Amino acid sequence: MVKHIVFWKMKEELSASEREEALRKITRGFEAMHGVIPGLLRIEFGVDFLRSAQSSDFALYCEFESRSALDVYQAHPMHQAVVPMVREVSVERRVVDYDA
Repeated sequence: MVKHIVFWKMKEELSASEREEALRKITRGFEAMHGVIPGLLRIEFGVDFLRSAQSSDFALYCEFESRSALDVYQAHPMHQAVVPMVREVSVERRVVDYDA
């Protein structure tokens, strides 16, 4: 099994309504992948509520059958559709992929 964890920081200049709308769209995009992308066993998307200086603003947690399943996910059209939505509102991305 492979675990894929990503953390993002959002642009500071976004208004509260821009932030909320972007997070709604991104959440829908990631949640729609569950049960559709081959080899994707689990997907969770969450928005940080603490909002401390050390916090990321939102995170993604996925479990895949294998490294090749992670590759399928990365290239899948549903994932590729979410990428520009995330890039539009984020300034920082941290990712960890590991075998479990």
